[in-house]
Amino acid sequence: MGVKPGTVTETVLAEVLAGVVRKEVIPLDSHFFDDLGANSLVMAHFCARVRKREDLPSVSMRDVYGYPTIRSLAAALADTPKPTAPVEAEAPPAGSTTRYLLCGALQFIIFAMYCVLAGTVTGQGYEWVSSGAGVVQVYLRSAIFGGAVFVGVCTVPVVAKWILVGRWKETDFPVWSLGYVRFWTVKALLHANPMILFAGNPIYVLYLRALGARIGKGVTILSHSVPVCTDLLTIGDGTVIRKDTFFLCYQARAGRIRTGRVTLGSEVYVGEKTVLDIGTVMGDGSQLGHSSALYDAAQVPAGQRVHGSPAQPTDVDYVRVPHAGCSTWRRFGYGLGAFLQMLLVYVPLAIGGTYMLLTVIPALDHLLDPNTQDLNSARFYGEALGLSLVAFVGFVVLGFAAVSLLPRLLRPLLRPDKVYPLYGFHYSVQRAVARMTNLKFFKWLCGDSSFIVGYLKAIGYDLGVVEQTGSNFGTEVQHETPYLATVGSGTMVADGLSIVNADFSSTSFRLSRATIGPRNFLGNNIAYPSGGRTGDNCLLATKVMVPIDGELREGVGLLGSPCFEIPRSVERDSRFDHLREGDELKRRLAAKNRSNLRSMGLYLFVRWLHWFVLTVLGFAAVDLYGGEGIGGGLLIGASLMLGLGFTAGYYVLVERLVGGFRPLEPKLCSIYDPYFWWHERLWKVPDTYIQVFNGTPFKNLIWRLLGVRMGRRVFDDGAYITERTLTAIGDDCTLSAHTKVQSHSQEDGTFKSEMITIGAGCTLGVGALVHYGVSMGDGAELAADSFLMKGEEMPARSRWGGNPAVAPRHAGQHRTP
Repeated sequence: MGVKPGTVTETVLAEVLAGVVRKEVIPLDSHFFDDLGANSLVMAHFCARVRKREDLPSVSMRDVYGYPTIRSLAAALADTPKPTAPVEAEAPPAGSTTRYLLCGALQFIIFAMYCVLAGTVTGQGYEWVSSGAGVVQVYLRSAIFGGAVFVGVCTVPVVAKWILVGRWKETDFPVWSLGYVRFWTVKALLHANPMILFAGNPIYVLYLRALGARIGKGVTILSHSVPVCTDLLTIGDGTVIRKDTFFLCYQARAGRIRTGRVTLGSEVYVGEKTVLDIGTVMGDGSQLGHSSALYDAAQVPAGQRVHGSPAQPTDVDYVRVPHAGCSTWRRFGYGLGAFLQMLLVYVPLAIGGTYMLLTVIPALDHLLDPNTQDLNSARFYGEALGLSLVAFVGFVVLGFAAVSLLPRLLRPLLRPDKVYPLYGFHYSVQRAVARMTNLKFFKWLCGDSSFIVGYLKAIGYDLGVVEQTGSNFGTEVQHETPYLATVGSGTMVADGLSIVNADFSSTSFRLSRATIGPRNFLGNNIAYPSGGRTGDNCLLATKVMVPIDGELREGVGLLGSPCFEIPRSVERDSRFDHLREGDELKRRLAAKNRSNLRSMGLYLFVRWLHWFVLTVLGFAAVDLYGGEGIGGGLLIGASLMLGLGFTAGYYVLVERLVGGFRPLEPKLCSIYDPYFWWHERLWKVPDTYIQVFNGTPFKNLIWRLLGVRMGRRVFDDGAYITERTLTAIGDDCTLSAHTKVQSHSQEDGTFKSEMITIGAGCTLGVGALVHYGVSMGDGAELAADSFLMKGEEMPARSRWGGNPAVAPRHAGQHRTP
């Protein structure tokens, strides 16, 4: 039986809320947001206090938004089924520091062996290519050597998998064990594999088959996320998997790796930004919408459409493009052509072209001669400095020209709303435009500043009449084509926006305009599809699933997956509005622009200096190589390891210097506050190097150096922490791949940051996002793709899931659609 509505329930709820909002009396019919001026953070604290009361049922943020008065909330709770016993998370095994250190030592040795092998091959190949006479011979040798290296690097993971593992089976083993070392070796080789560049190409499907995956005919995989335990992956004929989909066939949970099956039937559609956890089964003809997830062994019956996190049934049809003729021979020809293009064009140009270009500069001739040693001369460092400077400036200038001009030449070849078959000329043009215009460097450079607007316009975005805020877009924006992306005036976008303006079936694709209305605010990690049903003045919360059906939403906020309505703004969001108007805005925006220009100049210098040191290391390796065969190869391998070590130490030092070697403090301020300009400068410090250390003890060391309060033996399989010094993580935690711990939020012109505390033994599932102000008790577990909202408090050993994350109220709530 649920709790009956009445004086007792209403009174207790009112007392709890009064303590949170610090009011003596709470009228039963007062609106939480409109009348009491509460916000989502305040109401998260209210939910946490209610959960601690044994005389009240659990309350979630979805309940609060759906029933925003004490009276309506109490009435809704009366209809809530009596909750089952709380689902306790699995206790992590006792950690072993000895095993942790031995695993790290073995991983270091394996990495060193790989570098030595790479150095030896590079040295021998360089000697052979450089001894060629004339352009033709250099090209031929570059093609032979580069092709052999490309095929070898692609083959090594396949051979390693079959030797070290054989066939993957459903099993589990502790992290940091010998079994884990074998698992990590295969995973690391797969992630370093250039075959990832062929995602969206039939060759990629063939490669996964070579790794043991059971994949039918006519399958299209657009995601760059490589499944690791491929023998456990089954995909039927004609299935489509969109980009940014995670189907790893393993799960990191409570200090153990669990391998499991992912089974997709024929003609299945999997949307963008989705997670398929182990145990997932999708029947023939089923569909999973964008920004959705299947976990806890979820099964989707044949023909059923589902969306949300966790997924639930829907009537929305996500396959919105008709089929076109796409034969097996067409797929074969496209794949073969792309492979030959790689071997005969791109690889020879990268190797032989670079060599020929360097030899054109007479001053560098002796540096490229392995028999000449002048490491102690000033000329050596002067030439390295000059070369790195010319190369860096050339990359910036020519790179900008390439991304802004070359795709425009291809633009007329693709018509909006026209259906094209896959794996033909038009598909190649679309992929080329997407690759060139999604180059990350310039968005990193210009993002979080006024200058990102000019850059996006230069590559083709339609931004209309721009209302400049100085933070119109973050540093991470992607699209299928920039020429069909429209963003209305006054809209602000945080990081992680993916504009999904192309629809795919297993045989065809179509480009369509995606339009984001004016005066919107978009949070982090959002996929916005063409036909999104949002209009003017909307707040799209972090990880929201943008609807493509129903009425046009205007003047509201949307939260969750599937989404539900919330208030567009609250009192806290408007307290800095006076800084966004008139002369005060002009003055502060000008100051912010000057600060952003200094940041851009600083980081261009920082990146060039990094290039310079790596250039010195490269020339030093050639200088010391001396044609000594294997011994010289060892030197080149050592230089590769030294380069990675320098990169990590260098950017750690840069970040600590920018931060003044002091921790961040929780803050509530305007984006026109100088503090925010300093804070966003920290976001621009390059940190992609951290991914190299995923799944190793060395990543924990780097996090500690960056200021994270990191416990012992934490297993980090690919997490990202935005504010390092505002994050505390306990011993023996498990942080799965593609998780994000974000200690800040920016809504319109307001910035908020607060501490995140993750207790000992906690688990974050694949693709989960933890927001600021969160506290997770020891041993708590957050399911895959979940969004743990700001201010939430997870009890110890609890297990939550969903977007937004909640504790299940009945058995199986997070299991089967």
